[in-house]
Amino acid sequence: MKTINKNFMWYKSYSLEEINKLFAKNMTGFLGIEAIEITEGSIVARMPVTDKVKQPYGLLHGGASVVLAESVGSVATNLIVDPEKYIGVGLEVNANHLRPVLSGEVTAICMPLHIGGKTHVWDIKIKDGKGRLTCVSRLTVAIIRK
Repeated sequence: MKTINKNFMWYKSYSLEEINKLFAKNMTGFLGIEAIEITEGSIVARMPVTDKVKQPYGLLHGGASVVLAESVGSVATNLIVDPEKYIGVGLEVNANHLRPVLSGEVTAICMPLHIGGKTHVWDIKIKDGKGRLTCVSRLTVAIIRK
């Protein structure tokens, strides 16, 4: 196990390949979401801004940003808990959309705000290709016994 700080650690050492196997499935796979970095204190993922994730007026859909945020935070939680005993599920997510995105890709940086025994709270900042903040999100995940 890697210690991130006294309250935060990955359950085991994970590779980007392992994380991207999770992202390749279901909605995250459909939207092209992939992890690009895992550190001792964060996970970074990106999503291409294609027609799949745009609203009718050609801008990145706010819901797609929320999918990116909730996906990276949920995966992060599930990399912390013992997968034989627990699973993390989204309890609440919110997002503030700060800047429109028309094309390129967005990158989500997910870091913990609180890692408790029954809940985790994540701060997710989404940036455009120029590094400008486009969305801030907070995700609360419930830890439940399998």
